[in-house]
Amino acid sequence: MNRKTLALPAVVGLLAPVLVACGDSGDDAGGGGTIVVGTTDQLAAGKGSPAPLDPAYAYDTGAWNVLRQTVQTLMHAPRGGGQPVPEAAESCGFTDNSSESYRCKLRSGLTFADGTEITAEDVKFSLERVRNINADNGTAALLSTVDTIETKGEDEVVFHLASPDATFPYKLSTPAAGIVNKKQYDGKKLREGFQVDGSGPYTMKAHVADDKLTKVVFSRNDSYTGDVEVRNKKVELRVFPDAAAMGEALEKGDIDVMTREMSPSQIKELEEKPKKGIDLIEMPGLSIRYLAFNTDHPSVKDKAVRQAMAALVDRGQIAGQVYGATAEPLYSLIPANIGAHKNSFYNQYGEPSVAKAAKILKKANIKAPVELKLHYTTDRYGAGTAREFEVLQKQLNASKLFSVTVQGAEWSSFRTAQKRGDYPVYGMGWFPDFPDPDNYIAPFLDKGNFLNSPYVSAEARALIPQSRRQADRGAASKEFTQMQDIVATDVPVLPLWQGKQHIAVRSGIQGGELLLNASSDLQLWELSTGK
Repeated sequence: MNRKTLALPAVVGLLAPVLVACGDSGDDAGGGGTIVVGTTDQLAAGKGSPAPLDPAYAYDTGAWNVLRQTVQTLMHAPRGGGQPVPEAAESCGFTDNSSESYRCKLRSGLTFADGTEITAEDVKFSLERVRNINADNGTAALLSTVDTIETKGEDEVVFHLASPDATFPYKLSTPAAGIVNKKQYDGKKLREGFQVDGSGPYTMKAHVADDKLTKVVFSRNDSYTGDVEVRNKKVELRVFPDAAAMGEALEKGDIDVMTREMSPSQIKELEEKPKKGIDLIEMPGLSIRYLAFNTDHPSVKDKAVRQAMAALVDRGQIAGQVYGATAEPLYSLIPANIGAHKNSFYNQYGEPSVAKAAKILKKANIKAPVELKLHYTTDRYGAGTAREFEVLQKQLNASKLFSVTVQGAEWSSFRTAQKRGDYPVYGMGWFPDFPDPDNYIAPFLDKGNFLNSPYVSAEARALIPQSRRQADRGAASKEFTQMQDIVATDVPVLPLWQGKQHIAVRSGIQGGELLLNASSDLQLWELSTGK
């Protein structure tokens, strides 16, 4: 097996993608000029998720990976990663030294795909719409530091921030700041269904069955004006029920690329037994997995219960038995390859210890075994999730300190129940909105957080705005260190592991090494057939 490190810029200190050459083939890929990409990201519309692809509502990787192809933002992540650069904007920057005023000038000639001219008023409308709707999915929290938005002429927009926010350029690169057309999007209510209209690199056509997205056909938007070079004419994103079905489609040649989420067994097999005509590409990843708690639920309201779990859980066993080389134990919300990381949980609890957990419960006068139900989603984070929760259950029950049952549910019902507070303990994954330590803290601890968590740390909520004052993000390490220690003490969430990401590509498809950036954003425009 040949291994080749690709000469690409590193992302926040990570290694560049690694290509495992698994054979070669002279077959043409892409079928009639259309490149077909497989995914297991499920998107469903229903009572609990009425508008899965509205920028004012969407706040998960699957939805954002549709929006990033179709809706333009002022800023975006450049090829290979790094600080965000102008996209729909010609230029952007802070106009003061305190990171409280941010000005952008739009590119000339910007239009929506239907030919409507884009002005600064459209940008203002789009971002104010997200804030006014304030959906319960947590999306508006990304724009929480905005005080007012001012337009200057047709092509300049100024964001006046309520407090300093050095991360604001990153936030303008997320779909939450996507520019939408007033013709298709009401300023006061969500756009239900799966249609997306914007000014991005592609237009889209959604295919739906039983209120679930089955595929999206992206066609190059010939009126697109921006920073991205589109290297293909059409890409089909096809949704599969699981990794096994997606892998079978790749082997048959029905799809050209297999992406989120390949199973650990598929990755291992392609590494150890290369298949002719298929290349496995390993990419840097910043995703994390964790247990979260409804801290108002009687079974886990006492933090001693949560602390005892933190003292018992064997992350190394979970990573090794379930995910192999694709995962590493995680002892903080902030992953090890992001600046300001601290192993706060390890420092506080050390190696897994039944004796230590028993002492924590005894001190709090909590009688063992503590009865708990752990919930997980069956169709969101890959094939290893069910096995992961089996291992967690065995670890906790083996201690005799807990009596644990587990239950899985499809994401469409799981997420609704989780936000409603039905689950005392539940498993979640996080793919960062942008590669800054702030995005591993604020979405979990700040007001209006992604989890809709009842947990409040007044100290952490005071430290978050303090950390955003630092234009030099390394200078904010003190605040992030404190917040990581707060999480380890109070355990509103329990970090488990961080992962790498892999895709498999049929020979003949180029650009696979750039298909996913470190935040797991799909960049379909990078793919080509090399013709």
